[in-house]
Amino acid sequence: MQLGTRWPFGAEPPVSVPASIRPAIADIEAGRADGAGRAWTLTWLEGRPIAELDDGTVVRESIVDLDGGDEDW
Repeated sequence: MQLGTRWPFGAEPPVSVPASIRPAIADIEAGRADGAGRAWTLTWLEGRPIAELDDGTVVRESIVDLDGGDEDW
């Protein structure tokens, strides 16, 4: 089990934030005029990182399913 962490909007994410989601977080912050008072929360679901801004914006790793054989159930 991994516990989450919080950091302020616009601040450097903690080292526990995986490199795979850092670019998406940076893009969201760059597109917002004002993030004053906002904070990110990093949590983990089934071993995958999820970063959520306190306004409900969510960043997660993309999951690509190349096995199309499960469509008929």
